[in-house]
Amino acid sequence: MIATDSLSATELAALLHFHADAGVEWLLEEMPVDRFAEFEAAKTARRAGGGAAVQKTQVSGTQPPAGPFSQPARQEPVRQAQAPESVDRRMAALPASPAAAVAIPDEQAVSEARFAAESARSLAELKAAMEAFSGCNLKNSARNMVFADGQSQAGVMVIGPAPSGDDDRDGVPFSGKPGQMLDRMLGAIGLKRDAVLLSNVIPWRPPGNRVASSRETDICRPFIERQIALAEPQYLLILGNFAARFFFGGNETIHNSRGDWRDVMVGGRAIPALATLHPQDLISAPASKRLAWQDLLAFQARIRG
Repeated sequence: MIATDSLSATELAALLHFHADAGVEWLLEEMPVDRFAEFEAAKTARRAGGGAAVQKTQVSGTQPPAGPFSQPARQEPVRQAQAPESVDRRMAALPASPAAAVAIPDEQAVSEARFAAESARSLAELKAAMEAFSGCNLKNSARNMVFADGQSQAGVMVIGPAPSGDDDRDGVPFSGKPGQMLDRMLGAIGLKRDAVLLSNVIPWRPPGNRVASSRETDICRPFIERQIALAEPQYLLILGNFAARFFFGGNETIHNSRGDWRDVMVGGRAIPALATLHPQDLISAPASKRLAWQDLLAFQARIRG
């Protein structure tokens, strides 16, 4: 067990990032609580008709925290030790997140995202606008914003769903093993990473790699659409279920939507797009490489004219 009162503010911040990357969103009690004993005590109190005893047991129990790494004010059980004062001081010393005030996304956040995106006249301006944007809760838990990377004037744009843990750490789309797999996929049809533009529908990694909610997706939509409009690619390669449904609509799985050319309307332009399996799908199920290879050959034939 790590003694948090011996950690510096920097070390404590790194520890919290580690737990967030692992999908941990709630803190436990400072001291262990025997829930089995509480349950038995509650049953005994009910049998005896002791309403006061039941009420006392309920007071000593805990309620779900109000937010990530926070605990609501409540009456602490007598058996619990108070958190060390030094930990409180260290927590107070941690830098506050600029987006910490964001709560639940709403129509105003969508409007602000649309305004910020449409105001950008270049990819550099769009990146700066997104870094300053605080209307999406995903930004609170992400380590880095993952923006488009590669050749900004490329005729091909490759778009995935959301940043992975590796992407979030490096701040670059398609990092780690999925990125290596994508490099091999592109190389097989004569393309290189630095000769295409890589991006994701969602620029901030959802906690625990969960799927972004529909509201979070609505907020991020103006940003990815503006990236496409500014880059003006001639062709889109869409990777995975989430990205395919985002651009094509409907609830088809990637196995049903892959391999077919469709037009994606962005900025008044119809851009030919083809969906295929995400590199992570090929790592998890190598047998799917055959299907991806068919899609890549179709993509190669189209872009070479």
